[in-house]
Amino acid sequence: MATPPPFLNSNNPNPLTQASSHLPEDTVIYSIYPDNPLSQDALQSLHLQILNAVSPFTTSYIWQHEPFTLSIALHPFPHLKGHLRFGDNLNDEWFTVFLLFRVSVAFPSVSIQVHDSDGEFLLIEAAYHLPRWLNPENSQNRAFIRRGKLHIIPQSALPNPTLTESLNFLIENEQAAVAPDSVQYVIQNRIAGYPEKAKLNTHSVRVRVPVSVARVFKHAPSLISLAVEGFYDRDMDSMKHAAKMERFLKGRKGGEEEMVTVTVKMSRAMYAQLMQQRFQSPKCYPMPAKKGDLEAELGMKIACGLEMMYQEKKKEGEEGKGSGWKKYKESLEKSGYFKGLVPGSNEYTRLMENAEEYYKNSSLFSKTREMLNAPVRQIDEILSLPYSADEFKNEDAPPSDDDSWLYSGEDELNSALQDRQKEIELYELKREKKKSKEQKDTGASSSLKGEDFDLSELVKTMQGFMHKMSSYEGAEVHNDRDPKEVELDVERFMKDVESVMKYQGDENVTRDMDDDGGSSDMDFAADESEDGSDMSDHEDGEDSFMHSYSDVMNNELKSTTLKKSFVHANEQTSVKNELCREHRMQQRIWMKSLVQWMWMSTLLKTFLTPLLVNKDFLVQLPICLG
Repeated sequence: MATPPPFLNSNNPNPLTQASSHLPEDTVIYSIYPDNPLSQDALQSLHLQILNAVSPFTTSYIWQHEPFTLSIALHPFPHLKGHLRFGDNLNDEWFTVFLLFRVSVAFPSVSIQVHDSDGEFLLIEAAYHLPRWLNPENSQNRAFIRRGKLHIIPQSALPNPTLTESLNFLIENEQAAVAPDSVQYVIQNRIAGYPEKAKLNTHSVRVRVPVSVARVFKHAPSLISLAVEGFYDRDMDSMKHAAKMERFLKGRKGGEEEMVTVTVKMSRAMYAQLMQQRFQSPKCYPMPAKKGDLEAELGMKIACGLEMMYQEKKKEGEEGKGSGWKKYKESLEKSGYFKGLVPGSNEYTRLMENAEEYYKNSSLFSKTREMLNAPVRQIDEILSLPYSADEFKNEDAPPSDDDSWLYSGEDELNSALQDRQKEIELYELKREKKKSKEQKDTGASSSLKGEDFDLSELVKTMQGFMHKMSSYEGAEVHNDRDPKEVELDVERFMKDVESVMKYQGDENVTRDMDDDGGSSDMDFAADESEDGSDMSDHEDGEDSFMHSYSDVMNNELKSTTLKKSFVHANEQTSVKNELCREHRMQQRIWMKSLVQWMWMSTLLKTFLTPLLVNKDFLVQLPICLG
């Protein structure tokens, strides 16, 4: 046996393990954990029972890349696992979720975990309804399917749960982990309509293909997915096989295969992939003289795809170097196994041969070979029996399904966008209700925080007072004016002043309360979220007011020394880490000046009318009041 290739870092995992565990994008991964430890025989029995339970839904379904499967895993403890690549067909992913929910109902003593290459996609789907403490950073080992419902492990119970801790919590405290009804509704609405919806995703099309291709699809209709994949993912090397068509166009006696018309079932995504790509037929492939024959064109694409898939998998199966070998080689390169040597050099070639020998003696090699050879063996077995075009000529091929859905996707997209918009609007409505409730709870003083607190009007009033020319008798009051109009409502005045002075503090307290979270692990995110728009509007208004008020005061205080006693923003000399503190002090100083001038205005117009004062006294009065 070959010596395992050395690695520079002994902490690196075995590249064979990395290669087997690495999954492509657009893959959904699922695991089924029994409540009680099972022996391997009992686990095998559960495996078969689950597959039998889902088989009525999956028998006639055409999967995009690979079917729903399960296998036995023993690490970290005995359970069942599987993965499914859905590619461009999201229906495969949500159909898988539907199957897992059905399994959780049929087998109530299991917990199911599911995610894809994007992460916890069930939580992503219900993002507007999740508990407010839940985020991608703390979502690991929290979401499980059990008894037909989504469960979320509460943060208060397990701040950083391991898989074992989460499974034990579900067994002992199942009801405490049930997700909110709104979350359940979103998930159930997403999988509503299955399995009928899965049937609607199927598209039947009539095509003209070689009789060998027709026979393969007659006995193994699921191979259409590999044929479309072979066509859609073709490259220059695989197209060389299509140029010859040695397996499906050359007859068993050296002659060409007859062409027959049959109906093939595929998913809508596959049909779209075939239709959207232009492909020049090989010279050896018989095409009708009349151009625009859709049946012949689609049949040609399917036959070429099947040929490319067959030859590529046959080659990879013989070498045993499919995607597993590629990942294994990438792992060796990352670990520094090749030591930066130039490919093709003697030392590089020696190391490569050593790695290949070790790989061929591994279990991954035999598994890869078996997997790659499976469709090749199946096709060879089907075509090994006698067949002829007569068995298809007597069959009436139904016409193709209507494909108007392919060109009316805009309506479906708009419908999906409208549904999402409704969800967003509901989220915003809940948030507005939360804001309204908080404003009512703050009392009468909270009115200064909203739209009722118009700072611009206050600025105009102060400007009018400051520019008013007084006589030798002091502040004037018209003879026909009602004295009650200038009476001071002390209680209202103090509430207004208190609200203005404490506004900044209230905002900080509110922000801190939001950061602390709520009392319940299952509170909705909508109850907490604030977009800060009201805060921003108030700050803009406050800045405008402060600048206007500052200009008025500066003009009035030009001839006095009082102006020098105020602190201005452009005079700050603090270091950067004290800017926030200085800004708050500045706001308090200006606000205090505002209160002083408001108080002075009231006194002058109400109680000090008889006094004979001059303008210099008026501008110095705030010092006395302070």
